[in-house]
Amino acid sequence: MTTRVLFNEDCPICNAEICHYMKYAEANNIDLHFDKLGETDLSLYGVSKDQGAKRLHVISDGKVIHGLQAFQKLWAQMPRYKFLAVITDIPIIREISGLVYDKILAPILYKTHLNRVNKNSNQS
Repeated sequence: MTTRVLFNEDCPICNAEICHYMKYAEANNIDLHFDKLGETDLSLYGVSKDQGAKRLHVISDGKVIHGLQAFQKLWAQMPRYKFLAVITDIPIIREISGLVYDKILAPILYKTHLNRVNKNSNQS
């Protein structure tokens, strides 16, 4: 079963990172499917557009996972990044990494996304 990755293509950081993974997966024949937030039936992921913009979501083995676990699932399928999945699954590192992603990185990226969306809508 193909792993599906939902990402916010309007976030320059998210887009750059996921596009890198996309190219890597394609070059190495890795069965991953990448869904752009603005072009995807979000009912597949069970999220709203706002929830989808807040963090990375992955469907694997029929289950939706998000946050650090989504990254771990993605990394585990790519030989070059498998070590990141292993390292971030060490108990103390998993706790710290999860907190950093959920409480610092994802909120900063989401707030930046909202500011960009609001700025673009005010210019229209």
